[in-house]
Amino acid sequence: MTDEAGQYAHLGKEFASHEYINHGAGEYGRGEVHTNTLEGYFSIFKRGMKGIYQHCSEKHLHRYVAEFDFRYSNRARLGCDDAMRTDRVLSGIKGKRLTYCQ
Repeated sequence: MTDEAGQYAHLGKEFASHEYINHGAGEYGRGEVHTNTLEGYFSIFKRGMKGIYQHCSEKHLHRYVAEFDFRYSNRARLGCDDAMRTDRVLSGIKGKRLTYCQ
């Protein structure tokens, strides 16, 4: 779900479906179609990038997005407390070695 901006016009070809809201016509929601979730997620991501990391190269952008996706999907509002979040992080590293080559 997006707004009516032209750069999103062709998204339906790459995804199962694409709905949009026409802010220009005074539309801000239509049933379950709205941009509030996306705007909330982007707000958290933007604050984190400016407040925590300050710089991110395009090469590693997918890593930062994955981190903020985890944070957003495992937040208190969804019933995930600190202990649960820690368990989920640690379960993701079980049996893996940290390897990174620059």
